Amino acid sequence: MVTPLVDQRSESDYLGIVHIPCDVLYGVNTVRGIENLTVSQRTIGSEREFIRAFAYCKWAAALANHELGVVDEAQCNAIVQACKELADGHYDAYMMVDFLEGSGGTSSNMNVNEVIANRAQQLLDSRPGVYDRVHPNDHVNRSQSTNDVYPASMKTAAHALLAPMIAEVHALAASFQNKADEFADILHLGRTCMQDAQPMTLGQLFGGYAALTERLASELESARDSLRTLPLGGTAIGTGFGAPKGYKARVYAHLADITGTDFRPAANPFDAMQNLDTFTRVSAELRTCATSLGKIASDLILLSSGPNGGLAELELPAVQAGSSIMPGKINPVLPMAIVQIGFAVTGNDVCVAQANQAGQLEINHFEPVVADRLYDSIRLLRNGVRLFREKCIDGIRANEAANEQHLLQSTAIATALVPTLGYAKVSAMVRQAAARNLNLLDVLQDQDLLTHEQAVALTRGSTAIDS
Repeated sequence: MVTPLVDQRSESDYLGIVHIPCDVLYGVNTVRGIENLTVSQRTIGSEREFIRAFAYCKWAAALANHELGVVDEAQCNAIVQACKELADGHYDAYMMVDFLEGSGGTSSNMNVNEVIANRAQQLLDSRPGVYDRVHPNDHVNRSQSTNDVYPASMKTAAHALLAPMIAEVHALAASFQNKADEFADILHLGRTCMQDAQPMTLGQLFGGYAALTERLASELESARDSLRTLPLGGTAIGTGFGAPKGYKARVYAHLADITGTDFRPAANPFDAMQNLDTFTRVSAELRTCATSLGKIASDLILLSSGPNGGLAELELPAVQAGSSIMPGKINPVLPMAIVQIGFAVTGNDVCVAQANQAGQLEINHFEPVVADRLYDSIRLLRNGVRLFREKCIDGIRANEAANEQHLLQSTAIATALVPTLGYAKVSAMVRQAAARNLNLLDVLQDQDLLTHEQAVALTRGSTAIDS
């Protein structure tokens, strides 16, 4: 780590002296974490909600500790003010430990503790690094350990991050429903196994997309609610050793006041410390959401294929050139991005599942990679779903003529004709049409069995849903 030749302070640990610039708020533990564990170039300070959640937990702890007489009023006030400033984003640049640090979260927790302590030192007219008024371990980290405050911050941050993401999924569902209403009367060829199947309307297709997307949002909301159960107060392994009697009730009351969310302690603190299954469930819902939307996106890629050599039943908004060599080519870039997001979120989910399994005995020390991958999935979906809605779904147009033509030239209308003409007669005509390389409607008209208008009317009637 590069430090200036002058204007620096010295801090020591059992490995020796470390020289730190006087104008920074981190300390020796942060420096060790940077030196030993920088692998991804993504710092904890780059995840705003995670740092805000950490600040909230430290803030609540300081208030609880003061009420229980283990930190004095001046220390509490300084810690709380430092936490408020940290929560507001003032010191993200000092949150320098790598998100994928391998200390089980200790380096991250100490980075937070040191920045809060050093800012509190300044607020109490003392110097950073001296720790004569507020110490990172003795005061900021009082009644906590990395093992309970790190996963508590993970959950608090994930709970906050999911809210705008879920709102985007709800908005996408509404956009699909708008298209379902817009396309309600457009006949469409339903396909199964990539083959012509039965008549339906394009509105019914988009109505299915809307129902799925709304259900995805609902399941994500349920998963989000599970994040309100925290391990805070369990300290190192679940016994609560190191926290004064009455601390847990007070820290949760203060956390609720600070965040506006009714966070709650786990029924069994040992379970809360040992296991990350809540995160695997949240991650699984994110994967389900991403891959389900990826399926819809794949449908749109097929239905908009062409414009001359494909289905061309839908026209997606043209947002950018599709080729550097083929003039005029437009690609379905938004649906393709959604498909890619499905791949990425699935990979993240595998990582979270493996980390959950790899926990050992009283804690899971792979929480950092779980946090990193979970937040990545949330961010990918939040941004991707918004762009998908704004730049693709809201601007989709239907090619009504192509939809009707593909349906009426297919054998799918045969199903609609069976109640009128009988299965055997329709089946024979289907075979006759295939042998003569004609579509079924041509055969019906040749035999004066059904006009084009009558065929359309029967087909439209077959799309009615029995409610």
